Amino acid sequence: MFEKFAFSENQIKNYYNSSTRDFKIALESDVPEVIFKFCYDALMKAAIAVCARNKLRVKSRQGHHIELLKKLSEILGNEDINLIGNEMRSKRNFDLYSGGTLISEKEARAYLSWLKIVFKQVDYYLTKNLKMF
Repeated sequence: MFEKFAFSENQIKNYYNSSTRDFKIALESDVPEVIFKFCYDALMKAAIAVCARNKLRVKSRQGHHIELLKKLSEILGNEDINLIGNEMRSKRNFDLYSGGTLISEKEARAYLSWLKIVFKQVDYYLTKNLKMF
């Protein structure tokens, strides 16, 4: 599912900046569905950035989101990323492919609070491993 690839520091920074833009949208929204969608997107983009830092490029195939979550969880040593991330992935898929699902405000805020913790880990990981941060 992954292939070795030598990303430039600028490419990694661009992936990370894209993830932080999505995270900011989630933080600034009051709409539960928007918070959820942008939390999920920010998580996936953060996973891509961390994998890129480890010279891993994910191939866009069935199951690649599962593998990204698993790899991010492994690299950061946080099993919750795999568990909660896959819960989010399942809800996103149900919403996208099965006619929709409602995300409550409480649920959206819980995902947002959790993602703040994950982003602190991602920030720390990338800061200590990239010269430009």
